[in-house]
Amino acid sequence: MKRRVLALGAFTAMAVVSCSKNDTDAPVPEVDIVNVLSETTVAQEDTLFFKVKASQGSTFAWTVDGKDAIVKDSIFKFVTSELGEHTITVTASRNGQTATSHEKIFVYGKYKFGTFVLNEGNMTTENGSLTFISPKGIVTDSAYYKANGTELGNVAQDLYIQNNKIYIISQNGKKNAVGASFTNDGLLVVANAETLKKEAAYNDELATLSWPTHVAVLNEENVIIRDNKGLHRFNTTTKVLTFIKGSRSAAKLTMAVSNNKLFAAAGTKVFVVEPNKDTLTIALDIKASVSGVVKASDGNIWVSNTGSPARISKINYRDYSVIKANDITVGSVSAGFGATPGITAKGDTLYFSGAGTKIYRHIFSIGATEFMVDAKTMVENANILYNNIAVHPVTGEVYLNTIKAYGLDYLINNTSVFNFSNGTALTANYKNYTNFPAGTFFTCNFK
Repeated sequence: MKRRVLALGAFTAMAVVSCSKNDTDAPVPEVDIVNVLSETTVAQEDTLFFKVKASQGSTFAWTVDGKDAIVKDSIFKFVTSELGEHTITVTASRNGQTATSHEKIFVYGKYKFGTFVLNEGNMTTENGSLTFISPKGIVTDSAYYKANGTELGNVAQDLYIQNNKIYIISQNGKKNAVGASFTNDGLLVVANAETLKKEAAYNDELATLSWPTHVAVLNEENVIIRDNKGLHRFNTTTKVLTFIKGSRSAAKLTMAVSNNKLFAAAGTKVFVVEPNKDTLTIALDIKASVSGVVKASDGNIWVSNTGSPARISKINYRDYSVIKANDITVGSVSAGFGATPGITAKGDTLYFSGAGTKIYRHIFSIGATEFMVDAKTMVENANILYNNIAVHPVTGEVYLNTIKAYGLDYLINNTSVFNFSNGTALTANYKNYTNFPAGTFFTCNFK
């Protein structure tokens, strides 16, 4: 009997030693981060989801850039406003053993990719504003104000993005057309194009301008501004404003930039301006009223003109020769009273609406034009087009901004998005975000 007890005791002791040895030699837990959305780049303030694939019974700890994220769960939501590269790490622990896994994520500015709608605002009562639509269709209203706590100038008119900076011009700056003073950032605002954080603002330096309406940028020393007098070259470094001789008839229309040259409509002509020059390079005579000047995807220039016949021409940006011109016999390429071009282009396909709600498509290579849709038949209160339509250079979707009417009915409005790739589809409609929209601007048009 005693022997059996002793044997049992010996067996128990051996078992304890064996278990203790197994604990010491326990395998290191396996661990891996699973990127749920399979995205390694993300806009600031957007969210990515990660989960752990690890040995059963493990516990977890997450860090971001070496700092404790205070998350112990197997699922981690990553969101930040800090730009640049970030390292996400999860540590799995089991039986005193640990293992880690890492994931690199790059965060870019919230406004780097997407669509801006610039709003004039009511010229007698409010400043301009900026609406942003993300690629996922999320709308940020008053985006510039939310980024800075200050406002754009009175009657914001145009914007341009160059070298990761956004330039926004307003007609009246800090004093409206009837002399009332406004609190805002002035005539020309320069901000970071990804975050909209203000970098510079100019008002007194541009005091000699007469109702500036459009801006385009060759570089920081050659910011071209159009006003009632013509074209001016503003050097943001020296803060010197210089009139460009011969440019007095420059039209109140969006200007185009291609291969470091600026192209501007001017009655029956297209003006060309090059960097550091105070005179026009050329005034190209179209011999008909120019209604739009737009950069083509191959670097050449689309030019539309009204008259008999109305035409869309493709101009060589090097020698300014006409590559090809097509007559337009269906619809209208007029820009109307708008300050944006009467045409908009994606590749070889151009759209126009004659400043109305009826959209037409022109395939330039074959010279064919067809009616696509009257927005009124698909969008409630789409009564008045306010500035002209714009086509997304990647998706091919056509955006148009409409208001119900003038008076207070401008507050009833739509930014409508149409897809014509397979019939006619209204893919999105954003209601009541605009305040007299000066234009629609796609960030990828400035790459």
